[in-house]
Amino acid sequence: MPKNKNFNYALFGNPVNHSRSPEIHDFFSKQTGILHIYEAINVPLDRFSLLVSDFFKNNISGANVTSPFKKEAYFFSDKLSERAQIAKSVNTLKKVDNQYVLGDNTDGIGLLSDLKRLKFIKKNFSVLILGAGGAVQGVLLSILSMGCSVYILNRTDLNALNLVNQFKKYGNIKIFKTNSFKKKYFDLVINGLSRNIQYENIFIPLNLFSSKTFFYDMNYGSDKTSFLNWCKKINAKYVSDGIGMLVFQAAHSFLEWHGIFPKIDYIINLLNQKSF
Repeated sequence: MPKNKNFNYALFGNPVNHSRSPEIHDFFSKQTGILHIYEAINVPLDRFSLLVSDFFKNNISGANVTSPFKKEAYFFSDKLSERAQIAKSVNTLKKVDNQYVLGDNTDGIGLLSDLKRLKFIKKNFSVLILGAGGAVQGVLLSILSMGCSVYILNRTDLNALNLVNQFKKYGNIKIFKTNSFKKKYFDLVINGLSRNIQYENIFIPLNLFSSKTFFYDMNYGSDKTSFLNWCKKINAKYVSDGIGMLVFQAAHSFLEWHGIFPKIDYIINLLNQKSF
């Protein structure tokens, strides 16, 4: 029998038809015995605040937020966790004591948890991150917390510079320039760009990668992303998509809402066996 009733949650985004979050939270509900009703809501681009306000007025307990509304969720929140304040991005909302809405960000801890599961990260790694948008903004603090040296490669230096200025007090972070990189090769490459970016058009000197370099795509989906195809083309040995990050960030949201961290390894394995 379920332990609790009337726990209603949702994912807000545009688009959300591809999301596996409802499926993942259904696994969590069955595993823990917590009745956790979770649906995906496709939100018109100009109606996020209105719909989320109505959502929380209806005795609702929490929500997840995905692209392109994480910045709006940051401003919507009545209070913010420390990591959300630093990231200036929110992907998890929680109604507290039926009085206010707390905004949190579980993307960074979700990514770091998966990198640790895969053994793709160690302290003091040199990390190249592709992109300087909201996806990257939400995870930088967690990577810097490992003492890693982070280099941002983006199509426009201005966005990359904004991120560097935002996070430089939390660790060693720079815009990537070929002549500024002093090590022999990167230990880890993280893709935070859109799945549709064609990597043949992004110049990264291949001599900066070795057979030991790890490659991680924050995207996931039914078809191989262009980043994963590019990894295959350059014969990268250690490669992963972001399905584990998705499960971990969902698990940390579940922990925020219910005080229980669900078991996730079998869920990741099950999802990897399916056709994405």
